Amino acid sequence: MVHHVHDYGYKRLFSNVTIFRQLLETFVPEPWVKDLDFSTAETVDHSFIAADYKATESDLIYRIQLKGQQVLIYTLLEFQSSVDKFISVRILNYITSLYLAMIKSGQITGNLPPVYPILLYNGDPRWTAPEQIADTIDHHELLGEFGIGFKYLKIIENEYAAEDLLNIQNIVSTLFLAENHYQLEALGEELMHLFEKEDRIAVSLFLNWFKMLAVDGRIDATDYRAFEKIYTSKTEVKQMFVNAISEKDKRLIAEGEAKGEAKGERNALRRTAQQMKADGMPLDVIRKYTGLSLQELQKL
Repeated sequence: MVHHVHDYGYKRLFSNVTIFRQLLETFVPEPWVKDLDFSTAETVDHSFIAADYKATESDLIYRIQLKGQQVLIYTLLEFQSSVDKFISVRILNYITSLYLAMIKSGQITGNLPPVYPILLYNGDPRWTAPEQIADTIDHHELLGEFGIGFKYLKIIENEYAAEDLLNIQNIVSTLFLAENHYQLEALGEELMHLFEKEDRIAVSLFLNWFKMLAVDGRIDATDYRAFEKIYTSKTEVKQMFVNAISEKDKRLIAEGEAKGEAKGERNALRRTAQQMKADGMPLDVIRKYTGLSLQELQKL
């Protein structure tokens, strides 16, 4: 439904422990996930991290207990319209910055805690970036044991088929379905199913996110109050869905009309430029009065 949503709303969703737990339990194929104590899960405040690290807005760090030991789970929410070949370098830099900040703060008395790196990508282009940093370094094999051994786990939303997501039936799978497979009937059924079985606060967060994205196409940090609505009945959820889709269609139609008007104006300028060019007027003069580039005028 909505692509490249690099906004407050997406991060707000995964800051909910129930939704984050579903991400890990459903899409992280590691045996230790079942041993995580999610009752201890909390997001880490970035305020103690180095200045260059704080500039990162699209990441989450969770602190959680695993068999009595603290582990950190770092998740980078990637919304770029193009694939970053060196994303592994970025993620490693974030993690080492986190470690250095922890050391500098004096909170480390023994060894550093393990940090598990996850990349969550919701863009359209196929993900082609290497998962291992070694694959971005020429002749890395020459370094032998002194090479950099680092790899992140990728969760690429557009790689999951609609049928597989429909079989999972949780908030995260429905999120992936909404963003990558525009199947209104199936999506409406999934929302109703979620309302009946999921944690009311978590599912309300998701429903509010869905409504705002459908109607406005984006979510600003200033819209935080819009997440607070709690849905109390299936009728309310159904009405929200119908209204949201209706408003989305109106928005898309308006956007399409605006693009059509802009294209019409552009074509009119091109016709005017062609006539001016046929009348022998200099290209610089035509450019001044039409705003078209010299390259475009030369092609007319």
